[in-house]
Amino acid sequence: MLVSYKLRCEKGIALFLVLWVLTLLSVIVGEFCYSMRTEVNITRNFKDQTEAYYIALAGLNRAIGELIRNTVISPKTQEDVLPGEEKETEAEVPRWRINTDIPPVSFGNGQFEVTIGNESGKVNVNQASRGMLIMLLKGFDLDPEEEDVIADSILDWRDPNNLHRVNGAEDDYYQSLPEPYECKDGDLDTVEELLMVRGVTPEIFYGGLKDRVTTYQSKTSSKKLRRRTKTRRSTKISSKISINAASREMLLALPLMTDDLVQEIIDYRQEADFVSLTDVASVVGPGVYQAIVPFIGLEISPYYTVVSEGRVEGSRIRRGVEVFVEIDKGLKKGYRVVQWRDRLPRAAEKSPARDAD
Repeated sequence: MLVSYKLRCEKGIALFLVLWVLTLLSVIVGEFCYSMRTEVNITRNFKDQTEAYYIALAGLNRAIGELIRNTVISPKTQEDVLPGEEKETEAEVPRWRINTDIPPVSFGNGQFEVTIGNESGKVNVNQASRGMLIMLLKGFDLDPEEEDVIADSILDWRDPNNLHRVNGAEDDYYQSLPEPYECKDGDLDTVEELLMVRGVTPEIFYGGLKDRVTTYQSKTSSKKLRRRTKTRRSTKISSKISINAASREMLLALPLMTDDLVQEIIDYRQEADFVSLTDVASVVGPGVYQAIVPFIGLEISPYYTVVSEGRVEGSRIRRGVEVFVEIDKGLKKGYRVVQWRDRLPRAAEKSPARDAD
C-alpha cells in the first residue's frame, strides 16, 4: 500500500512538472512568435517609410521641374520636352500652379501629392505700410489699441532711428524688460524675430501671424553683377499681397472680405490665375474691390514652399518633405534650396528644419 501510494505521488509530481514545462514552453513560443511578428511589422513599416519618402522626393523633383518650366523657361523657348509630350503653346495654362488642387500622381508602387505655395501671398513685413500691418492683424480679436501698439512697434523695430512712434517702442522699452535687449533698428531677418517686438505674443504669432508674413525678397543672381559687386544685390519685391498666391486666411484678412467671396476667388484660381486686377473686381464686386485694391497685386515672388507627401499602395504610412526653394534663371540649376524639412510619419512629425545653400 505504501509503495503504491509513493508511486502515485511520484507520477503526480512528474505530471505536474510536465505541465509546468509545457506551460513554460508555450510562453516562450508565444513570446518568440510575438517578437517575430513585431520585427516583421517594424521591418515592413521601415520599408514602407523608406519607399514613401523616396516617392515624396520624386514629387518634390517633379514640382521643382514644373516651377522652373513655368517661371524660368518660356513656352516659346522650351526645348526639353519629354517623350510623348507636345510642346507647350503660349496660351496653354501651366499644368502645376500655386494654391491649386494638384491631383495625386502615381509613381512606382505608390503615389505622391504635392502642394505649392508662394511667399508673395504673404505680407512682406519689412516693406508693409502701417495700414497693411493693421489689416494684417485683423482676425486676432485684438483691441484697436493693441493693433496700434504692434503696428507702430514693428515700424520702430525696422526704422534706423531711435525715435519711437506714439504707440511704438524703442531701446527705452526693450531695455526695461526683465531680460533686456536692444531694438534692432533694421529689417527683420526671419519672421520669428517678430516675437521680440512689443505686443507680439506667442499666442498671436503661432495663432496665425507667422503664416501671413514673410521676410524674403527677390535677389539678383547675375554672375556679372556678383563679379562687379562681390555680393548679391537685393531687389525688394512689392509689399502688396499677390491675389494669386494668398491663402484663404490671408484673403479673409482683407477689408470687407467674406467666406463666400474668398471661396469665389479660390474657385476662380482653380481654373486660371488672375491676369489683371480688373478680373478681381468682376469676382468680388466694385465695392469690395475698392476696399482691397490698395493691398493686392499680381507680382509673384521667386520663393516657393513645396510640400510633397508620398505613400505606398496598400499602406497607411505616409512620408514627405517640405522645401523652401528659390526659382531663378540666374542660378546655376535654375533653383536653390533655402530650407529643407523632412515630414515624418504623422505620429512623430517633429523633424527640425535645416537651412541649405
